[in-house]
Amino acid sequence: MTTKIGVVMDPISRVQFKKDSTLAMLWAAQARDWQLYYMEPGDLFLEQGKARASVSHLTVFRDPDSWYTLGDAHVQDLTELDAILMRKDPPFDNEYVYATYILEAAEREGTLIVNRCHSLRDCNEKVFATQFPQCCPPVLVSSNTRRLKAFQTEHGDVIFKPLDGMGGSSIFRVKPGDPNLNVILETLTDFGRRTIMAQRFIPEITEGDKRILMINGEPIPYCLARVPSVGETRGNLAAGGTGRPQPLSARDRWIAEQVGPSLRQRGLYFVGLDVIGDYLTEINVTSPTGIQEIERAYDVDIGGQLMDCIAAELASR
Repeated sequence: MTTKIGVVMDPISRVQFKKDSTLAMLWAAQARDWQLYYMEPGDLFLEQGKARASVSHLTVFRDPDSWYTLGDAHVQDLTELDAILMRKDPPFDNEYVYATYILEAAEREGTLIVNRCHSLRDCNEKVFATQFPQCCPPVLVSSNTRRLKAFQTEHGDVIFKPLDGMGGSSIFRVKPGDPNLNVILETLTDFGRRTIMAQRFIPEITEGDKRILMINGEPIPYCLARVPSVGETRGNLAAGGTGRPQPLSARDRWIAEQVGPSLRQRGLYFVGLDVIGDYLTEINVTSPTGIQEIERAYDVDIGGQLMDCIAAELASR
């Protein structure tokens, strides 16, 4: 029987053809003659406890002017699909959580969700990294401005950032004597009502914020270093950084070894580790990117490896 794989994503009409990792996954699935089904989060619903959705048959192409076609939408049970890629981009808000509840109803009845719904909810992309302190720089998670100031006094040059941001948004670097420290902390913590993260600044950011892609706990041997633009401390591509594919270092591999077993245990099949210098800074579990940039630079089929992982998981059930 043909494998049926669904994808929940933001509008496919608006993806960046040359960069979108979900598109790369869909090309790899279609290359195996798997049937593709497209959904946006608003298409999902629960009816008498059954996970259902308005889905459209999807065909994808490697054509920058016309990269997809959709069939007519129809309603079906999500359990009719063998696997579903949950690729909705953050923000990780209540609507995202509600989508995982619906997908989890299908998951309980045997549909493979990539990544596992419970782990998507449980593994905040910044806080999850702190479960591996041996890999991280000095870090503090708190809403207490006095404690956050003490951290900055101890470490001097620090980064403050929200726990729910993406693309480098609302990230502040504070150096000793910065007169804006109070207003930065007031803004980020909402006067002590919101928990944030403080991290010692890592000077090696000038060499790039490395995105290491992990498939079922194993690293792809190449990463994407996102190098900040001049005068910028954020390497995020959304903040103007430049992508530079490169091989993993020995330290990168060690960090991947530390984190990998937990990813496998949690059903986090496709994950992006963010590493600056020698330190793990974040673990991206929602919709990691970087596939196309790495595949163009090196002879590696990342999308295909993920589909191999999904096929093996389905075969083991």
